[in-house]
Amino acid sequence: MPIAKLPRPARLRVRSYATTSSSRPPLSGLSATAKAKAEKLSKEWKGTSATGENTKNFIGGQFVESKADKWIDVVDPATQTLLTRVPETTSSEFEQAVGAASEAYKTWSRTSVLTRQRFVMDLQYQLRQNGDAIASSIVLEQGKTYPDAQGDLLRGLQVVETACGIPTALLGQTIEVSKDMDTSTRRLPLGVCASIAPFNFPAMIPLWTIPMALATGNTLILKPSERDPGAAMIIAELCQRAGLPEGVLNVVHGTVPTVNAICDHPAIKAISFVGGDRAGKHIYERGRATGKRVQANLGAKNHAVLMPDANKNHALNSIIGAAFGAAGQRCMAISVAVLVGPTQSWVPELVERAKKLKVNQGFEQGADLGPVISQAAKQRITSLIASAEEEGGIIALDGRGYQVPEYPDGNWVGPTVIEATTTMRCYREEIFGPVLIVLKADTLDDALAIINENRYGNGTAIFTQSGATARKFEREVEVGQVGINVPIPVPLPMFSWSGNKASFLGDVPFYGRHGIDFYTQNKTTTALWKAEDAIGNKASVDMPTHH
Repeated sequence: MPIAKLPRPARLRVRSYATTSSSRPPLSGLSATAKAKAEKLSKEWKGTSATGENTKNFIGGQFVESKADKWIDVVDPATQTLLTRVPETTSSEFEQAVGAASEAYKTWSRTSVLTRQRFVMDLQYQLRQNGDAIASSIVLEQGKTYPDAQGDLLRGLQVVETACGIPTALLGQTIEVSKDMDTSTRRLPLGVCASIAPFNFPAMIPLWTIPMALATGNTLILKPSERDPGAAMIIAELCQRAGLPEGVLNVVHGTVPTVNAICDHPAIKAISFVGGDRAGKHIYERGRATGKRVQANLGAKNHAVLMPDANKNHALNSIIGAAFGAAGQRCMAISVAVLVGPTQSWVPELVERAKKLKVNQGFEQGADLGPVISQAAKQRITSLIASAEEEGGIIALDGRGYQVPEYPDGNWVGPTVIEATTTMRCYREEIFGPVLIVLKADTLDDALAIINENRYGNGTAIFTQSGATARKFEREVEVGQVGINVPIPVPLPMFSWSGNKASFLGDVPFYGRHGIDFYTQNKTTTALWKAEDAIGNKASVDMPTHH
């Protein structure tokens, strides 16, 4: 098991980092590449802007300027340049969105499954044709590198492509239970559903829900993150281009008031949520109180176990990619490495490889990770790093004060490696940044005990060349998604998401077969059609005896 107290290192000097009190004027801080991308996005797409104009609501098939009195600035996290302003959708606008979705449901739910399949197939084509626009919006608003932003879209696109098989997925069951009597079960949609998406996957998470909800015959109200709504607005327009009727998909914006409106509205039958613990618990409890189905993916603390027989090069590269990719802002990021036995000597090489990662603005060539989403996120991350120092942890690689000379105002945090124990705050709390916690264990059983005692259960991984070791780990670890020599074991969409413990609230998870279950309800019908009624040609005049 990890030692109770680590030797206290020499005091590390923390460099100051830049902060800004307000956003910069539109386009003013962007590089030539980013500026060209921003101007193209604003020119070509109706609902979003990257040059300072307002983001629209999408209600009843129309991109509508909000009458909100509260607006939220969306800024480029690498420069603090104002990109767009997002409305706190008003209550009347929200009611219009629900009304449009309710009205559209009357006809969309009765549309042929082949028509809905055709829409999904056309949507995947539109997404592929316009991938650059979506990825560029993600780089500007969220801060990902361009290749990582493309991956964000492509992982969502895989769900769209799987949903193209919706006719088979909706097949019912029929059996003759008695002479001339049949019982059949078929899947029917729920009605108006809602999806609340997080900032860290602005394309993938909306695409977890849009194809599944709509292909099963529901209508949907989407609330993207107020920090980076651009990708969702482009996807909404692509749904329109793919032939989706007015009102089937609506997009609203905002923070707590909009979330509460979704939870409370009686016309909304189900909510899908991905995000943090506090919001997820609130949405689950408030949504369930009004009788809704709710699926909520929450926080995580994902452990990777390195066994002595692991392929060292593969294991270290995998850990570094999974810990620091997307600046650690993934719910399936590896945030804890558990080094078993002799692998504890691998820390210096792990640090040296992490040092080589390039932190930069997402359009810059060679960038491995970009900024974190906001200045508040940066301050929270650096605070957790400092807490490790205060509690006796060893900061083997310190990313505080990381500077990118061309972008002095960015929310930069460099790759950070901390040798810690399970009692420390940096281990107990989700950091959601480019920080890897290193724990030490003597045996596989000790590593399993560490993981199983953690409250979260999103994902875990083991690196080993022993099938027996892998089998023991897979069987005994109490985590829903397990990787064997795979660092981020997110199931492809022919399977379903299976995070567990405190990482998930609800009974039915995302996409795959379970996604179909979440967005449908069964109707069972028993029918009697007597064969003799069809072939009889003479009336009976005898006294009926009902035998």
